[in-house]
Amino acid sequence: MISNLFRCFRFTLPALATLFILVGVAVAGPPLICHAFDIGNAKSLPWISHDWNLSGGENYDTHSLASDTLAILSESQIPLVHMETLRRATLYARADRQAAKQLLLQLVARARSNESASHPDAFAFFDAAYLTEAYKQWLGEGGANPANGLDSLAWLKKAIQLRGSDPQMEFAAALITLHGPEAEHQVCAQQAIAGAKTDELLSRNLQTHFIGAQSQTMAEMIQKRDRTKVARQ
Repeated sequence: MISNLFRCFRFTLPALATLFILVGVAVAGPPLICHAFDIGNAKSLPWISHDWNLSGGENYDTHSLASDTLAILSESQIPLVHMETLRRATLYARADRQAAKQLLLQLVARARSNESASHPDAFAFFDAAYLTEAYKQWLGEGGANPANGLDSLAWLKKAIQLRGSDPQMEFAAALITLHGPEAEHQVCAQQAIAGAKTDELLSRNLQTHFIGAQSQTMAEMIQKRDRTKVARQ
């Protein structure tokens, strides 16, 4: 939903003097990728960096990406853990297109098998939808992106419906729908903000800044506040 032209920016100290005025709700990079989510002490894929950038110190074998990711997802009922794990998986996937395809195929197959299940798993739909959008934001629109042509919104709606009142999942939906559909985005953002009052982990995430102290907080972003806010790091 968000053009792959947007990429995460890291600036040297002299570049801090340059101000980048953001038009509308455009941000300094894909929101599903460039912002690390706070998951406390929960388990996720191994990571050295604190943001979007692979430091080179991870030494992670991407041949295990699909199996490792699915194992972590199956053990957690916390949407933010799924969001951060799929964010890391997407970053690793860019360096290994075969691993990228394998992971997406397995999540899509799981979602489709749940469509006829007597007791469908909300996370099966959520994970397929989230990874699809993460891939679209980070792997580009070329034919090599296995997510091209997939419609994530139907899966996302099923996940939220099955999950019931889950403000963390609404937060994910608000990020995915930043550029529309507008009516659904507003509902998701409102539900996430309201739910954060009784969800400490979500509240911490909403209070964090997207990239750098001068950028929008995540709460401001999903509420589309301060549309001309300057982003710098």
